[in-house]
Amino acid sequence: MGAPFEPGERVMLLDARGRRYMVRLERGRTWHYHGGALPLDLLLGEEEGTVVYAASGAALVAYRPRLADFILKMPRGAQVVYPKDLGAILVYADVFPGARVLEAGTGSGSLTLVLARAVGPEGRVVSYEVRPEFRDKAMANLESFHGKVPAWVDLRAGDVREVAGTGEAYDRVVLDLPEPWAVLPALSPALRPGGILCAYLPTTIQVQQTVLALEAAGYRLAETFEVLVRSWHVTERSVRPDHRMVAHTGFLTVARRGAEAPPADPPTPLGPDGV
Repeated sequence: MGAPFEPGERVMLLDARGRRYMVRLERGRTWHYHGGALPLDLLLGEEEGTVVYAASGAALVAYRPRLADFILKMPRGAQVVYPKDLGAILVYADVFPGARVLEAGTGSGSLTLVLARAVGPEGRVVSYEVRPEFRDKAMANLESFHGKVPAWVDLRAGDVREVAGTGEAYDRVVLDLPEPWAVLPALSPALRPGGILCAYLPTTIQVQQTVLALEAAGYRLAETFEVLVRSWHVTERSVRPDHRMVAHTGFLTVARRGAEAPPADPPTPLGPDGV
């Protein structure tokens, strides 16, 4: 970071209207868009924030993309988890450097990318995906962002319930599945006591069934919320909310695993004679 642009890396180009374009730099290549043609050699060796001009005279500003920019522009098979929810998952599930995280399903890999960065080389991310085309897309996105799939990321093809027979233990479990309650019996033994499970779900019916299943399985401190982001338009003459906002994308439910499941029914209080 902070070095001049080099061949092979991605840049984010912003036009005069704030539209963003993701481009990979290649020596001798000309990139074409609706505003004209831009020889990418103009960017090689330049610093971030450089202004270049297409053949039409249209100005473009070049920066390295943030992870959030890459996620919104990357190819996708499944719908991605949006940056606003990714940030909340990292904080509320308390994903830390060195953590061992189990994820399902991988989808297009947006959550996997964020988890991999958060845990770092000392941690581990194991992600299950039942659909091979989604797994292939996620692998390509991780390779595109990192250059290769990080050594501490394991993209597995199959049902996350297969982890039950591995003897593996995890600090965190993050689920982007339509029926997370169905996999709890297999996953709970792999999550250490006190570990955190986070489920990402689109509807209240799914949330209700998940929370009830978590409580029955001995999880505690369950909380459910959604994240809304409203951007603002700021100029010298006015400050107002933008006309469009990223509203509901999903609900997050976070809970902590207890040391053991509670009894199915509460014990009957003893009477004065001990019976």
